[in-house]
Amino acid sequence: MTLQEQSDPTEQTEYLDVEDSSLAELHANALLEFDRIQNVYYSERMQCLEDRRFYSIAGAQWEGAVGEQFENKAKFEVNKVHLGVIRIINEYLNNKISVDFVNKLGIDNDPLASTCDGLYRNDEQDSQADEAYDNAFEESVGGGMGAWRLRTKYDDEEDIENDYQRIVFEPIYDADSCVFFDLGCKRQDKSDAKRCYVLSSYDIESYKEEFGDDPATWPKDVHQLEFDWASPEDVWVAELYQVEEVLTEYQIFEFLDETRVRHKTEILEKNPSIKKKILAQGGKLIEKRNIKKKRVHKYILSGGGVLEDCGFIPGPNIPVIVNYGKRWFVDGIERCMGHVRLTKDSQRLKNIQVSKLGEISAFSSVEKPIFTKEQIAGHTLMWSEDNVKDYPYMLINLIENPNGDEAIAGPLGYTKSPEVPPALAALLQLTEQDIRELLGNQEQGEEIVPNLSGRAVELVHGKLDMQSFIYLANFSKAIRRCGEVWLGMAMETYIETGRVMMGIGKQNEINSYELNRPVLSKKGELVYENDLTQAKMKVYADIGPASNSRKQAVIKNLTTLLAITQDPETQTVLNSMIMMNLEGEGVEEARQFFRKKLIKMGVLNPTEQEAAALAEEAENTPPDPNRIYLESAARKEDAEAEEAKAATVVKLADAGKKEAETLETLAGISREEEARASELKENLNNR
Repeated sequence: MTLQEQSDPTEQTEYLDVEDSSLAELHANALLEFDRIQNVYYSERMQCLEDRRFYSIAGAQWEGAVGEQFENKAKFEVNKVHLGVIRIINEYLNNKISVDFVNKLGIDNDPLASTCDGLYRNDEQDSQADEAYDNAFEESVGGGMGAWRLRTKYDDEEDIENDYQRIVFEPIYDADSCVFFDLGCKRQDKSDAKRCYVLSSYDIESYKEEFGDDPATWPKDVHQLEFDWASPEDVWVAELYQVEEVLTEYQIFEFLDETRVRHKTEILEKNPSIKKKILAQGGKLIEKRNIKKKRVHKYILSGGGVLEDCGFIPGPNIPVIVNYGKRWFVDGIERCMGHVRLTKDSQRLKNIQVSKLGEISAFSSVEKPIFTKEQIAGHTLMWSEDNVKDYPYMLINLIENPNGDEAIAGPLGYTKSPEVPPALAALLQLTEQDIRELLGNQEQGEEIVPNLSGRAVELVHGKLDMQSFIYLANFSKAIRRCGEVWLGMAMETYIETGRVMMGIGKQNEINSYELNRPVLSKKGELVYENDLTQAKMKVYADIGPASNSRKQAVIKNLTTLLAITQDPETQTVLNSMIMMNLEGEGVEEARQFFRKKLIKMGVLNPTEQEAAALAEEAENTPPDPNRIYLESAARKEDAEAEEAKAATVVKLADAGKKEAETLETLAGISREEEARASELKENLNNR
């Protein structure tokens, strides 16, 4: 027996019927909890913010005590950290990570898994998920933490009659300052979280216009909290996502073939036609069961109270995805950091040394003579213009010795150019070496060294990849969690029977899916295709080599196989796959051509649209003259073979006939001789 849960396409978002006192209690508890969270994580999150400013904002490397100490001196920045962060970001951009849905029972080529893959990719492209992913990854590499959210919106917000909804991906900026989970959750993907706060700031006038609330009317105790919900310039608003366990009653019906379906009692009460249809098909109510499910309740609150009760949102998971650069627990507190924090001291020391060196070099390198006022009195203009007019000689005045006699005297001395301290030169080399060890020697990976073997280049890139792989691995965990959250939302959002949705395949081919389409199975039973309420899937995310994109790695492997393959058909397949993985402007048509070629060869499985197009093409394609000639020649040869076979049969028949006649003749001769012998014997006896 199979038990299926069917959703009502007209089901709307549920809302809690709570009194104002309950909301007031919820608001008070939320403020106290957030104050505890903010107090625990304040120093950690401030370090994350400082790290992001350090590598990305000009002048930020001199913020704090170092800048105060060198306030009146030259402050140069040679931002080595920025290059290291950008290199890791470029590695990520070269290796986009996506999810793959797999049937939990291990069924290969599950059509529902392909449907989930296509719909997920389409939602990514429609909502420009790349912006959310890229922002989260950059913030995690720079500061240690990034995040994005998923939510539903109307498919066509301008069409009032269109109730279809879509899932969109939205970035969360400054996640280290805005995203806070409850202190009880320990898992990296926050799948065990009970509550999540996402902060947004408004200026005073925008807040009043948006929510119709005045911070001046808030209770006084709000301003005594650790976190300042309102300042003279800004007001903070929080989205609170709270996981709740909801008891839901289901009615279970059984059909004559022992298959079962279940529906929420609430849905059946709203839509009695569903129950009538089940009973008309022979279904029988056998049980009512209460099932406890996790639901996520969303609130919008400020320091003054709950601004909006948004009710339950689709899916059982908090739709906030968090990504960490590096993460661990120390002293029971979650801590994280990116690629910047350990290099800050070396970078500051580098800036101090460069600034000191620049200050030294700013002094004149020309030795200047030192005179008394009496020696150059009347000649100061000449000395000051010498650098421009280049006089052939210079004049000074005679001076008197202590006896009153005139005496000729030269300069009292000369100014000396400042020398670079030996310690400064040695420290510059050590600092540069420390930065390279912490950030990775990206210059070595970017240089093109002549006569360097491909294996050596791979080793260089592999060494650099080891420093960036942890960030890609952690991001793949966030992407996997994003797929789980999306699937939970899709199972409650994409449920309308007959709704047609676009999907995108792995090779960017466009597909079309009709939700809950009734079809007959191979056994002749009525089943529903693309029923996402039955999408019990596992979600995977994988990453490829960091130094090259996946397609480049595939091309390299295929080229290696091509060099050792002798079979012409295999070579054709490998060449076609290489062409399919090429990237660049104007190659899309070529990729489609070779994909179609591989489908015709049976190497790739066609989509429904491709299969229909190939069938139509086969019907409309005129016969090939060469093929007609060959078929005619084959038929002629078959006819000649049949004719030869018939002639052979005739010859065999004639031979058989002659043999029979011979036997008959021989038989006749034997009977004649026997008669003669009998007659002779009888004559002898008569004598």
